[in-house]
Amino acid sequence: MPDNKTHTVGLFVTCLADLFRPSVAFSSIKLLEEAGCRVEVPLEQTCCGQPAYNTGALADTRPLAKKLIERFAEYPYVVAPSGSCAGMIKHHYPLLFREFPDWHGRAEELAARTWEITSFLTEVMKFTPPDLEMAGRSVTYHDSCAGLRELGIKQQPRQLLADCGVELKELQGTEVCCGFGGTFCAKMPDISEKMVSDKLDSAVTSGADILLGGDLGCLLNIAGRAQRTGEEIEVRHVTEVLAGELDTPAIGEGSQ
Repeated sequence: MPDNKTHTVGLFVTCLADLFRPSVAFSSIKLLEEAGCRVEVPLEQTCCGQPAYNTGALADTRPLAKKLIERFAEYPYVVAPSGSCAGMIKHHYPLLFREFPDWHGRAEELAARTWEITSFLTEVMKFTPPDLEMAGRSVTYHDSCAGLRELGIKQQPRQLLADCGVELKELQGTEVCCGFGGTFCAKMPDISEKMVSDKLDSAVTSGADILLGGDLGCLLNIAGRAQRTGEEIEVRHVTEVLAGELDTPAIGEGSQ
C-alpha cells in the first residue's frame, strides 16, 4: 500500500460481474484510475451474502460478511459497481451484526467507507469523464431499486453521462422496479415477467438504442427479456459506456 492512502480503492467486483460480465470490473478499474485512484482487487473476496440475507438465512450470511469485512479492512475506500451490493454493506451489515458488539463496530466502520461507483466518482473524486464519440447513438437509464432507494443514486450517473456528451432519453417509469428483485423473480415469476416486460417496452418507446443501469441483476433480467422477445436494444452497465468500452458484445449478445 502507498504511503498516501487517500485515493486508494479496494474494488468489490461482485458475484455477477465476476461470473457473467467481467467487463464491468475492467471498466470500473479504468474509470477509477482515470479519476486518479490506485485500485486494488483483493483476490480472496467472495459474495457479500445478499442472496442468503434476502431469504432470511442470517446464520449463513454472517460468515460471508465477516470475510468481506476482514478482507477490505485496510482500504480507505471500498467501491462497488452495484447499488445493491453497496447498499447491502452500507445499510444491512450493521443490522446483521447489531447483536454482536465486536463485529457491529467493524461493520459500521466498513459501511462508512463503502461507495457505489458513480457516487464515488462524482461526490468523492469530482471526476469528469472525457468526451465520448457516440455519433447517432442515444441511451436511456434504468434506476435500480436498491441504488435509488438505499443510496440515493439518481443524478450521479446522469451527471457523468452528460459530462462526456452522451445523449440521454429518459424512459417512462425509470424508478419502477424491473421485476428482478433478487429472489423475487424466482418466487413470483409471473409478476416478475410482467414487470420486466413493461420496463423493456418503456425502454424501446424512449427511442434510445442503449439501455444502461448500475446493477447487473436488473440488466441481466432486462437483457434476457429482450432476447426472448426479439427487441433490438443494447443493454450495458453504465461503467462500460463511461469508460468507452463498447467493443464487447452487449449483455445477452454473446461471450466477451
